[in-house]
Parts: sequence; structure tokens; C-alpha cells
Amino acid sequence: MQNENRNEEAVSPVIATILMVAITVVLAGVLYVWASQLAEGNTDGDFSMYDFSVTDASGTPTSAGEEALVFIAMDNGDDLSWASVIVQLSADDGVYTTCTNPNEAVDTGCAVGDNDDGSWTFGEEVTVSEGSSDICAGPCSVQVKVLDRSSNKLIYESTVVSVL
Repeated sequence: MQNENRNEEAVSPVIATILMVAITVVLAGVLYVWASQLAEGNTDGDFSMYDFSVTDASGTPTSAGEEALVFIAMDNGDDLSWASVIVQLSADDGVYTTCTNPNEAVDTGCAVGDNDDGSWTFGEEVTVSEGSSDICAGPCSVQVKVLDRSSNKLIYESTVVSVL
């Protein structure tokens, strides 16, 4: 009698196997839907991974303008034409100022300087300097953004860099 009660209370191995297969199918479906949505989000034709590093240009800035503040190196990504990219700079948690690109006349805010080849290439380091106005007199903190000019989409945003 005790064996009959135990057999009635136990889960059949067939039912356990069916439940495990059902759970596996549901989990596989969830992963498939997630992966499909992730892939659909990256089909706009211009998906590229960019990575940059921002470092102090060395030398403590003075109250004069046109001083180098930071270097930005492209560590990963496709070449960027200066006509398609915007570089912005914020000093001491201020508003972001759009820098003039190397193919433009230097303005009062900030300016990007490169090797005059018309593009920002993998491994190339560009210099972000003050324009004719003083942005950073003495030590300051700087943050940089790189944007796609056509969509205003953020390509990269740096952490805060101390300019000493």
C-alpha cells in the first residue's frame, strides 16, 4: 500500500521530460526574439563601432586663447570625413561648444586641428584647442563629444579629463 501511495505522488519521468523540453523551447524562443530585435536595431547601414581616447595636451593653460587642451585619438572605427562629424567641448561642466573642424576658419570657441588630410582616420590623434577666446585658464576639467553631423547622433562622449 505504501508503494502505491509513493507512485501516485511521484512525478512521472515522461511528464518531467515534457516539462523540461517545454521550458527549453520557451527560453529558446525568448532568446530568438531578443536577438532578432537587437539585429533589427543595427540595420541602418551605417552601424560602426567607434572608440576614442582623450588625454591632456600637457601644459597648464593660461588666460590666453589658442592653447591646446586635449588630444583625441581614434582607437577604433571607420574613417570620418570632417564634413560629417561635429566635435564639441565642455569646460568645467559648462555648456558644450561646437568646435571648428580643421577645414574651417578658427572661431572664438574651440578648434580641432589634424594632419590636413580632410578626414579623421583610425589611429590618428587630433588636437582640440581654444579658439581666439580663453576657455580654460589654469587647471580645468574638460569633456568631449563627437557627433554625426547629418543625424546629430552621438558617436562618442568622453569622461571628464583634467587639463593641468
